[in-house]
Formats: sequence, structure tokens, C-alpha cells
Amino acid sequence: MSDKDSPAFRVPKHLRKPTQTWVKSVLKDFDLEEHHFKLLVLAAESWDRVCAAREIIDAQGMTYLDRFDQPKARPEIAIERDHKIVLARLLREISLDGVDAPEAPRMARTADYGGRR
Repeated sequence: MSDKDSPAFRVPKHLRKPTQTWVKSVLKDFDLEEHHFKLLVLAAESWDRVCAAREIIDAQGMTYLDRFDQPKARPEIAIERDHKIVLARLLREISLDGVDAPEAPRMARTADYGGRR
């Protein structure tokens, strides 16, 4: 059982207001241990990064021209992609949807992984 009023379960102030509201609703609806709360905060931070990157992409477009006038993907594209992956993995790890992670571990990579072409 967790004590949700303890300092360990304080919602960080650096999160966006809607994200803070989401974290509070999760705390209200789920009985999380302290290590799960830390994963929840990481997920919330990743969501904020996705939103921040999306705002820049929406305002400035997906590409820019480099010094040779060649189009390049904005760095925010990678930030958005990477944090979506992180968010999905963290939410799966916390298993807020009530579905536990599969009991069997993932298959190991083969010895020639990465060398195939």
C-alpha cells in the first residue's frame, strides 16, 4: 500500500498543467508503489516532450533548409518519435490498462542479428 500524501508522490511542477491533471487522476484511480510513480512521472515527462516537439513542428514545419539549401528533417521529428516510443514502453511497464506484461520473456536475438542484409 502506498501513502499518496507522502513527498515521494508529489506531482512535479515542471509538468504542463494538463499533464499534471492526468498524473493526479492516475494517482486517484490506481494504487501505485513508489517505483511505479517514478515511471509514471517519466511517462508524463515524455508526453510533455512529445507535445513540445509537436508544437514546434506545427509552427515551423517538418523540414528546414540547410546551408546548401537542401531540405533536412527538423530535430523535433526525432524528439517526437523517440518520446512516443518511450511513452508507450513506460505505459506498458506500468500496465495501467490492467493487462500485465507477457510472462514469457522476449526472444533473444540471434548471433547474426545486425549482420544480415
